[in-house]
Amino acid sequence: MIEIALPKGRLGDNVYAMFKKIGINATDIEAKTRKLFFEDEKNEIRFYLIKPSDVAIYVERGAVDIGIVGKDSLIESGVDVYELLDLNIGKCNMCVCSPNSFEDTGNSTLKVATKYPYIAKDYYGEREIDIIKLNGSIELAPLIGMSDVIVDIVETGSTLRENNLKVDTIIMELSARVIASKSRYNFQKDKIDKLLLELGGNKIL
Repeated sequence: MIEIALPKGRLGDNVYAMFKKIGINATDIEAKTRKLFFEDEKNEIRFYLIKPSDVAIYVERGAVDIGIVGKDSLIESGVDVYELLDLNIGKCNMCVCSPNSFEDTGNSTLKVATKYPYIAKDYYGEREIDIIKLNGSIELAPLIGMSDVIVDIVETGSTLRENNLKVDTIIMELSARVIASKSRYNFQKDKIDKLLLELGGNKIL
């Protein structure tokens, strides 16, 4: 079987819908049970439901053949995997955002609140910054003076506007990617490549 790490939540639901369109149907996956893996025996596919931030680790460690992960999680995790396909879904931007009244003069240490410290550090390079690692409610940090800016994902921008925040810089565009284990990909390369061809998207490798 091809073993696939599917992220829990909205992204995983959207990706599973793509699989259904090409005739892959692990029916129990939609039953909202507490099961952690589901099979389509006819098509020899097994899905594992995994926390999105952990998908890349499962793939890198060779626990599964392929996984679906947001480009943000892929970069932030620093894993050594093959990036095979851009699914062209889950599109958003990684941005630097700040209060409407804030202007970065570059003359002092910049306080940056983020869930993505690796991406933030890479973006600012040699600039002296103070990283404040948070796991949620990132937008609150600059509003109460804990940070100057945030580095976070922006989809529609509505949360920013409602809280008097603005996008200063788009660091990168993001979308869902299919990644593969370097230790397992070559054993099922033909089957995996055929599956990805049927899914569509933009082939990377």
